[in-house]
Amino acid sequence: MIPFLPPRLRRAGAFACALPAAVACAQVAPPAQLAPFVTAATRTAADPRTVGSAVDFFTAEELARRQLSSLGAALGSGGGAPVFASGAGGATASVFLRGANSNQTLFLVDGLRMSDPNTNYEVFLGGACVGACDSLEIAHGPQSTLYGGEAVGGVVALRAQRGTGAPAYRLAAEAGSFGTVQGALAAQGERGADAWNVSVQGGRTANDRPNNAFASANATARYDRRVNGRVQAGATLRWFHGTYGDPGDRYTNDPDNETRESNLLATAFATVALAPAWTAHAVLGGQDRRFTAESPRAGRATAFTVVKNRRGVLDTQTTYTGRAGHRTTAGFTAEANHTRNTGFGAIDEKQGLFAVFAQDEWAVRDNLHVTAGLRNDDFDTFGRATTGRGTVAWLIAQRRVKLRASHGTAFRSPSFLDLYGRSAFYQGNPNLRPERARGTDAGVDVYLAGGRGTVGVTWFETRFSDLIAGTASFRSVENIQRARTRGAEAAAKLALAGGTDVRASYTYLEADNLTAGTRLLRRPRHGIAADVVHTFGRDLDVGVGLRHVAQREDVHARTFRTIDGEDFTVVRLFGSYRVNAALSIRTRLENLLNERYEEVNGYPALGFGAFGGVEWRF
Repeated sequence: MIPFLPPRLRRAGAFACALPAAVACAQVAPPAQLAPFVTAATRTAADPRTVGSAVDFFTAEELARRQLSSLGAALGSGGGAPVFASGAGGATASVFLRGANSNQTLFLVDGLRMSDPNTNYEVFLGGACVGACDSLEIAHGPQSTLYGGEAVGGVVALRAQRGTGAPAYRLAAEAGSFGTVQGALAAQGERGADAWNVSVQGGRTANDRPNNAFASANATARYDRRVNGRVQAGATLRWFHGTYGDPGDRYTNDPDNETRESNLLATAFATVALAPAWTAHAVLGGQDRRFTAESPRAGRATAFTVVKNRRGVLDTQTTYTGRAGHRTTAGFTAEANHTRNTGFGAIDEKQGLFAVFAQDEWAVRDNLHVTAGLRNDDFDTFGRATTGRGTVAWLIAQRRVKLRASHGTAFRSPSFLDLYGRSAFYQGNPNLRPERARGTDAGVDVYLAGGRGTVGVTWFETRFSDLIAGTASFRSVENIQRARTRGAEAAAKLALAGGTDVRASYTYLEADNLTAGTRLLRRPRHGIAADVVHTFGRDLDVGVGLRHVAQREDVHARTFRTIDGEDFTVVRLFGSYRVNAALSIRTRLENLLNERYEEVNGYPALGFGAFGGVEWRF
């Protein structure tokens, strides 16, 4: 259900993946797509060579070849976005993009903001998957000028793609370790003025601890129609439902706890050519999320915590290209959301916001591209936040080297708990200001001859101020902390001779709480992710993936003291064989070295697992 916008804003006028991370979701391979473009860094379709920000993008075809269909595994597999899960498949997971906190990265799903300080993305990240119709982008660094609050570390954009070509259908099934059984179905194509793309996945796994089973369902659909030569319209629907046996940390081993989440997002969109150089695009969308934590207690009534989030959004933008060398985009976002939380703080609050933004992309010369933008967000709870951003991209050496830099500001909104929460031991602070950040980066990308890939290096620094933390009495919160993250990212995406594809990333990160003089938790100083896939002949693909994390601080799950988190290295092996045009056989070996590790202290990850499956095309 989409909530109604309040008068103030009206006047302004995916069967599902069963296993993320160590045990991936079942997946069907999508058809080949056109050369990718990126949209998250500019809000407009842009050639990656003209963008002044660091952006990683994954096509559905690439993820399928690497047998990466869980959202968490895809983000952590070479995109420079470290993901840490509190347990095995289906457990909650968080992303620390460029050292920003887990609630300072914005999740954008089908053009709809699906996360905010009151709407948790961690269950969705831990259990949802990318389907055969999805693409994934990661825009690094502050992006609030385009998307508003929470886009401090960057934006993760998951989008259902338009169907193309003749109608095609695919069916996949998989089984393996930990009692895993799962399947997937996809259908896509276009006929005349209509196009469609549908992906459905689902399954179950027992994991390897008592009361730790995870079952989920995930469906994604997109429909497009060319109304006439000037108007295109469509709609998307994305649904996730997961049930997770939650034993807690290994010191607790609760035999009964269970969590459940349903998350439904729907949009209707239209693009209109108002004039030869003037187009308009609008998205009307809504989100309905329900999360339930159930805790049976001996001799007492079962404890329930229920969180309900509802959001309605109208997002519009117009783009004008009538000035030589310029593409100017401006628009507004109107949003209303309502959160009810029966847990700590007893929240039942509503919030409305209205934001306006403008951005100009200027091709100064054929090889020099400059972008500048400004945005103002007006919240009816805590007030206004204004952000700005500028980037430059300079192509040299016959356009085979790009020098780029960006600087931007961002903010994170106070949550309802921060502002209004109330209990016997806590009182919210309605005078809070939003958390602020300023981020700068500079880098170089080298484009190899013959389209064989890209190698890039980026230096970055982000300074945080007005961070919200507990007062000295721990009975309320204030804007009292400062922090800084800085480091370097290196990334490579290569298509080598002989049918070998490589994607790899390395991040060096220093992340410090400047107020307390301590290192920020769960930000590894060193993070490495790499996947290599080789095609033997025309029918056999074999690949290996690696993830390495070193030097990070964590919190001990039993004593709550700060400790040195363990280093770990996880290796996966995967392969597929095309028997004929209709049938393929796939296999995966996850955690090949049987590494015993915990991404979050007290929550063991899965050990070695073997999985096999088949795919039919018809």
